[in-house]
Amino acid sequence: MNQKIPLVILYLCSFVISAQSLSYVDQAVLFSTESNFGTARYVGMSGAFGALGNDMSAVDINPAGLAVYNKGEFSTTFTYRDTDINTSFYGNSIPNNDDYFRFSQMGGLNSWNSYGNSDIYKFAFGFNYSVVNHYNNNYVVQGNSGIPEYPDDPDFNFDDDPDNDINYINVDDQYFYNYTSGINDKFNFSFATLYKEIVYMGASMAFHHIDFYQNTVFEESSNDGSGNTMDVRNVEYLSTYASGFNFGLGIIVTPTKGLRLGASYQSPIWYNLSERFEQRQTYVFNGELDPDPEYPLPNYYDYQLKTPGKFTGSVAYVFGKSGLISFDYIYQAYKNTKLQPSSNFIVENQDLNTGLRNTNSFKIGTEWKYNILSFRGGYRIIQSPYQSSSTEFDTKGYSFGLGVKFSKRFGLDFAYDNSAYSDQYRFMSAAGANPADLDITNNRFTSSIVVAF
Repeated sequence: MNQKIPLVILYLCSFVISAQSLSYVDQAVLFSTESNFGTARYVGMSGAFGALGNDMSAVDINPAGLAVYNKGEFSTTFTYRDTDINTSFYGNSIPNNDDYFRFSQMGGLNSWNSYGNSDIYKFAFGFNYSVVNHYNNNYVVQGNSGIPEYPDDPDFNFDDDPDNDINYINVDDQYFYNYTSGINDKFNFSFATLYKEIVYMGASMAFHHIDFYQNTVFEESSNDGSGNTMDVRNVEYLSTYASGFNFGLGIIVTPTKGLRLGASYQSPIWYNLSERFEQRQTYVFNGELDPDPEYPLPNYYDYQLKTPGKFTGSVAYVFGKSGLISFDYIYQAYKNTKLQPSSNFIVENQDLNTGLRNTNSFKIGTEWKYNILSFRGGYRIIQSPYQSSSTEFDTKGYSFGLGVKFSKRFGLDFAYDNSAYSDQYRFMSAAGANPADLDITNNRFTSSIVVAF
C-alpha cells in the first residue's frame, strides 16, 4: 500500500483519523453514507417513501413505486444548504458557518397500461439523476492540548548522541484547518409493473460516481524551555475518484384499501477508486525557515470498496385524496463493508468488522392536501455505524414542505430540512491527545419543478 498514513480506527468518531487526512477506513464509511437529498416532496417528508412511490426520489428507495404512477412525469430540483460546524478543542470553541447551492436531482418516467396480459395492468420505465452526498465543508480548530505532536528538532535529533537533542515539549498553540469538497451522485434506471392491481414490483440499476477532495493544515508552535522555538506546518492533500454500480429490488402490496406495505433491497455498491495523496511539511526554528525542507513525491493508489447493502421495510396509509402517513425502517449491514484487494487491507477490514455495527434507522412522514396545496412534514433518526457510539452521534432531523399544484400538469414543491449530530476529528496522533469535538447543524432548502405529461 502506497499511502503513508497510519490507519487506526477510533470507535467513537464518524470520521476517524490518526493522521490529518481521512484514512482508507474513514473513506469507506464516508462513501457508504447517504444524505437526505431528493425532490422537495421527498425531503419535506424526511424520505419516508418506501411504501408510497409516486415520486422520482422514492424510486431510489423502492423501484416498485414507479408503477404507482398513472402517467408520465419529469422533475428537477435545486438545493441550498447552510451549515454550522462549531468546534471545541481543550476548552477553546470556534463557530464556523458556510452555505452552498447546487442542482441536486433530475428525472423522468413514462407509464402505460398493458393490453396483452389481463393480470399485468401497467408498465413503467424511469431515469433519475440524484445527489447522494455533498462533501463541501470547512472548519477551523484551535487550542492547546499541552501534548506536542512534533517534540523533536529533526535537524539535531538524528544521531545517538543525547547531548545535542533539542526537545520542544512546551506547546504554545495548535491550529487545524480542514477543507473538503466534492460530490457523490448516481444515475438510476428503473423498471416496474403492477400485477392484478395489488402487487407492485420493480427493479433498478444505478451507476455511481465520487469526486472527493480534502486539504488539511496543522500548525504547532512550541518551545524547549530554554529560549528555542519551533513552528511546524504540515499540509496534506487527498483526492479520491470512484465509479461504482449497484442494483435494487422492491415490492409494494396493497392488501386493503388505503394500506400499503413495502419491502426493498439495495445491494452493496461496488466501487473502483483511485487516489492521490501529497504532503508538505515545513519547520521554522527561532524565527528562521528551515532552508532544506523535504517534499516527498505524491502517492497514487488504486483499490476497491464494497459498501453495506440496505434493506427497507415500509408501511403507509393513504386517506383517499386527503392525505397520508408513512413509516420506513432501514437496516444497513455496515459490518460487511470491505476494502480490496483484501491482502492489502487485512488490518483495515478487521477494523471495519469489529469497529462498526449494523444500523437501525427510522423515518416517518406525512402529507395533507387542501385545494391546490399540499402540506408535508417528517422526522428521521439515522443511527451512527460506529460500535461504541452514543446516541448523540446519531443524525436526527426534521422537515417541513409545501406543494402547490397550479394545474394537472404543473406544480412547484418546497421543503425545509434540519439535521444535527455530534462528531469528533482526531487530527493529532500524539498519545493522550484528545480529538476535536464538532457540533454540526445543516439547514437545507429545496425546491422542485414537477411537470406531468
